[in-house]
Order: sequence, then structure tokens, then C-alpha cells
Amino acid sequence: MRGGAQAQLLLADDGNYYIVKFQNNPQHRRVLVNELVSHILLRHLQLPVPHGEIVEVPPELISGSPELYMECGGRRFPCAAGPQFGSRYPAADPSRRPVYDYVPDALLREVVNADCFLGMVAFDKWVSNADGRQAVFFRDRVGAWRPAASGGDPHQQGFVAVMIDHGFAFTAQQWTFRDAPQIGLYPRPWLYERVTGYGSFEPWLGWIQEFSLEVLDDAYKAVPPEWYEGDMPALEQLLEKLYARRKGVAELVRAAKNGPRNPFPNWS
Repeated sequence: MRGGAQAQLLLADDGNYYIVKFQNNPQHRRVLVNELVSHILLRHLQLPVPHGEIVEVPPELISGSPELYMECGGRRFPCAAGPQFGSRYPAADPSRRPVYDYVPDALLREVVNADCFLGMVAFDKWVSNADGRQAVFFRDRVGAWRPAASGGDPHQQGFVAVMIDHGFAFTAQQWTFRDAPQIGLYPRPWLYERVTGYGSFEPWLGWIQEFSLEVLDDAYKAVPPEWYEGDMPALEQLLEKLYARRKGVAELVRAAKNGPRNPFPNWS
């Protein structure tokens, strides 16, 4: 797959395809922690994210698959065996359902859950996502990605957005929080024209501010020790700082408006 982590598309024994990031990827093994923790938080915030799993890759698959390799610094080496992070591909058969990482504005306006991009602003500010917001688009049953939608046919098909790639949360492998006005924003101005104030980021802003410590504890327990190389204090400190930041997310969102390029022109 494209991207600095050099992820691989694998078919797992549950019958699903997963985009798998490996422990020995060129970015850092900590990006797997970032992916799993972000996945757990986003599911709790009811924001659209692919189903995530810890994918156990056996040594036999690595040794029998020459194409499972990484490239870094002019050399090539095999992908690591053991537990990796997998993000489920949104199509049961990748060759039959088109998935796009870019759509023109005319199609973007048809995305039925486009308001979730506002929730992602609050999330990306909270976790100090050092990468731009990324998403993929495809046609699916609307209710599968927006259960709160009421009325109409529950099997209605529509164009949906799903948020991907959270390896650079917590400033990637640095596990710190660096706040800047433009981080975490999606480069499509139309999505943010509906913002008129803090209320435009609800309910997600409120959910973050009242986030449960138990959910962070569940995320902490879910991470395989190999992914943080046994440095338990570093992971504990990261999640403690994340919990402490939740009350200040509203001001981080406001700082984006007051930055050099205001993405929220209708917030007066």
C-alpha cells in the first residue's frame, strides 16, 4: 500500500482483508500503538473508522512470501512476524468495490456523514495528529456508518467517508503533544463552511471533554508490549497527558480559527 509505513494488504483467516502495519515499519513501531489507541477512542466517539484488529502474522507466512518486505535506507528486509495492527479494508473484495482517497467537490457534497469531519477536527486537536486528516470514500449502506440516522430505508445506499491513518497521532513516535493551528485539518474548505461556533463540533467536543478514564485504561491494556518495547511508563505517561488535555480541546479548535489561515470563515 502507499504511505511511509509501507503497509501490506493481507487476507486474514476471518475472511476479511486488512491493511496491516508491521512492527518494523520505517516510521516506528510506536505508530502501531497510535493506530490502536486512536481506533479505540474513535469508536467510543462514534466517528467513522475502519474496524481495527491485532493481526497475528506467523513466521511461515513471512518466509514463504518474498513480497512481504520493507525498504529503508537503500536496503530491503522482511516484514516482522508476530502481532501487527490491521485496519479492515472496507470492501469484502478489493477488486470489486471502488474505494477512493479523493473525490471532487460535487461528490463530496453527497457524502452522507460529512459532518463527521467536524468531529475529527476536535479529535485530531486532542491527540495532536501531526499528519493532515485523511479519509477514504465509497458507496455502502448508510446505516452501517451512521447508525443515528433516522427515517428512510435502513438499507439505503449512499456515499460515505471513513477516517484512516492515525499513525502520526501523539506526534508519531515522539509521543508528545505539539499544538499548531493547522494540524489535523482536511484540505477541502467546503467541509468547514458550516462551522458557526463551538456548537458545530458537538456532540464530539462534549464527549471528549467528558471522556471516560476507563476507555483509556481499556486502550492501555489492549496494546501488545512488543509495540512499545516494554516501556510501560512511557505509555502510561502518554495516556495520562491525553486525559489531562481533554478540557482544553475547545480552545485548540478556536486556535485554528485564529491561525494564519482561518478554515472556519463563517465562525463570527
